[in-house]
Amino acid sequence: MAGGFEGEALIEAPAEWPVARSLLMSHPSLLCDDIQLLQALGLRPAANVVEFGPAALARLEAARAREISARQELEAMARANHSAQAQTHALVVDILDATGHLDLVRRVNEGVRQRFALEAAALAIEGQAPVGWRGLPFGLLDYILGADRLYAVGPCTGGREIFGEAAERVKSVALVRIALFDPIQPGVLAFGSADAEGFTSDMGVELIAFIARVVERTAERWPVKA
Repeated sequence: MAGGFEGEALIEAPAEWPVARSLLMSHPSLLCDDIQLLQALGLRPAANVVEFGPAALARLEAARAREISARQELEAMARANHSAQAQTHALVVDILDATGHLDLVRRVNEGVRQRFALEAAALAIEGQAPVGWRGLPFGLLDYILGADRLYAVGPCTGGREIFGEAAERVKSVALVRIALFDPIQPGVLAFGSADAEGFTSDMGVELIAFIARVVERTAERWPVKA
């Protein structure tokens, strides 16, 4: 048919099509009486009406199913994004109530475990570390993240140095570079998942980056000299 079925790619009509169409419009019985042609088109005649046959109906139903599936996927994604944003904002409010470095680490770690079902979170910094933070050798973050990268999302890297004993249970990570104190010390906010697919390289980092910036500014309340 001229318009094709939903979900099928349109093809350009040949030059002879206007003539063929005019002929069919003038003599519709030519089509209705040609059983082989009707079968090839997935149609069948019934009481002077050409009905959609099983093949045509199947194509229409498949297109409808794809449309419904795509819509449901978008709706589920929207609900998940809304939930993640709400949980992130709640975690940020909790972080802002921290009373010191140790309390800050505790709130971040407990918050991601309870709100996002993660295995652990950690704060680590090169050089002298505040209470509750993990101290890292100088240059380790550039080795783990790369000198010009702010994030790393995927398989676990720098596990024991960053997560300590929890590293044995961490299979994938999201690492966000931070920098704070005077003089500036490079550090990292790390999230660890027990699921190897919990963090993958195709995931966005907007929410974890937001949390990292809040942690940076909160930690600056209690200066530490390197």
